Amino acid sequence: MGYIIREINANDFDGLMQLYTELHNNELPIKTDRVIGIWNKILNDKDHHVIIADDNGSIVSSCVLVVVPNLTHAQRPYGLIENVVTKSLYRRKGLATQCFNYAAEIAKENNYYKTMLLTGAKDSGTLDFYMQAGYNGEDKKAFIKWL
Repeated sequence: MGYIIREINANDFDGLMQLYTELHNNELPIKTDRVIGIWNKILNDKDHHVIIADDNGSIVSSCVLVVVPNLTHAQRPYGLIENVVTKSLYRRKGLATQCFNYAAEIAKENNYYKTMLLTGAKDSGTLDFYMQAGYNGEDKKAFIKWL
């Protein structure tokens, strides 16, 4: 199968929202002015990259890379990875890895000094996947304050 790894465009809203229903059982959002405003803000933000695996027009895997400008580490930015998800029928085909690789290329091209991700996953398969993708859980400890 020929998958295309790319960033989202204005026509991808419905497909991405459908994919996100597989992430923490999110409900499909109603297209309100608020939701479309957020969508447009993401589309127009040069520091917000929604990377997808496209299977003949169907979005089957995705991750988000957000750039954070930085005044330390020689003023090199860093990236945050979020919303990593693959449709259940497409898992274990390397698509999330390809999305990560695309994000890594963006990071390298823009001189990031690191990318980070958090996961709530506890299962060894997911944790092994992140380690195989080059992330480690040893260097830092994450803390979250839910608001």
